[in-house]
Amino acid sequence: MKKLNSIIAAFLVMVWMPTMGQAQKGSVLIKNATVLTVTQGTLEDTDVLVENGIIKRIGKGLSANNVTTIDAKGKYVMPGIIDAHSHVALDAVNEATAPITSEVQMADVVDPYDIGLYRALAGGVTISHAMHGSANAIGGQNITLKHRYGTFDPENLFMKEAPRTIKFALGENPTRVHGRGKNIQPRTRMGVEAVIRNGFNEALQYKKTWEAYNNALKQKGATPIPPKYDERLQTLVDILDGKVIIHCHSYRADEIYALINTCRDFGITNIVFSHVNEGFKVAPELAEYTMGASVFADWWAYKFEVYYSTAYNAAILTENNVITSINSDSGELIRHLYHEAAKTQRYGQLSDDQALALITINPAKQLGIADKVGSIEEGKQADLVIFEGHPLSVYAIPQMTFVDGVKYFDINDDQDDMRLRVSANETVEPIFLKEHDHNCMHGVDFFFNNFGRSLFQHSH
Repeated sequence: MKKLNSIIAAFLVMVWMPTMGQAQKGSVLIKNATVLTVTQGTLEDTDVLVENGIIKRIGKGLSANNVTTIDAKGKYVMPGIIDAHSHVALDAVNEATAPITSEVQMADVVDPYDIGLYRALAGGVTISHAMHGSANAIGGQNITLKHRYGTFDPENLFMKEAPRTIKFALGENPTRVHGRGKNIQPRTRMGVEAVIRNGFNEALQYKKTWEAYNNALKQKGATPIPPKYDERLQTLVDILDGKVIIHCHSYRADEIYALINTCRDFGITNIVFSHVNEGFKVAPELAEYTMGASVFADWWAYKFEVYYSTAYNAAILTENNVITSINSDSGELIRHLYHEAAKTQRYGQLSDDQALALITINPAKQLGIADKVGSIEEGKQADLVIFEGHPLSVYAIPQMTFVDGVKYFDINDDQDDMRLRVSANETVEPIFLKEHDHNCMHGVDFFFNNFGRSLFQHSH
């Protein structure tokens, strides 16, 4: 009997494992909903038919055979929410060993077991941009994630159609880690700018070396020695060639404008500024020269360089034609980004479509995936959320969340414990008391063990 059970178990594993290694695609018919398309207006009493993970048809009176049908009468359907700046589902955030670490990749540290993914789904978030931290002037390469919670394989979370992106950081974070922490460049804001410029110039020389080698190969009988491959410099070359989108941590208007000028000097146009608390001061420049700004709704004054801001920031940027999104940078805030977007109607009087665009089509544009997600249109991937109440209402409650047509959250089937893996050594999740839930500086505490004490114990 034991032998038979072992054979059956082995067979089940063989059948089950291939399905776990593939991203599922679902089919569903949502009927009679108020459909908030974001790009094509609001459609009353409308059906959305999804086939094999793709929005097949949008209209009235649709029908389909052998497809799950959901009556959403009185409810709202909107595109899956997209968070353009997140650290959810990452085992590590900062590689704080050098001012430039463009060779590291967040794809190497994605944790599919992170319960934060499920909590994000409960808030209607279907895609997040898992970013390197802000310890470096030029940090690591980010990864765009689809919240296919339940898989054990990190790669099943990767949105493989998404372009490559990389993290830059300006201001106090890189100067504190490297200048004050290690007494190396950068120690000042001009040092940060110099590190970035020097990195690009070194990448140009590296590119010329490889071009010379490849040209030499074309000569008959030539046997040139190839240059040493450098992943760090090659990534910077790819940025210069427009293959990688920069997402830059920033606060002050002067440093934002300085990096815009640097990018213009090197012919770089693929750049998005994150946080951008003083972005309203340089809104015309952001509109003309960048892919936009991803901001907090009303989060500032948690350190000196971000003391000055305004809750009208997102609205001002939007009205100045800046592609603007609202991000979380927080495992808690990600659960109610629809509330964060709604704040722009109180502070700026944005329309419903403008406010919803801040968490859907605009972050999709900033991540280079707007042709696939971010709005409800035929042919796009079926990342959808059904709401009880309008998503911009304070009373809004997400009911169901779909990724590629597969339902990953249902409020009526929400178990008490949705963790995929429970640690045998922990009875409860760890609780940390801290000033805020800002994760950009995760993992660099050891650089500053004595910093606070020396700061406040003056001899004068």
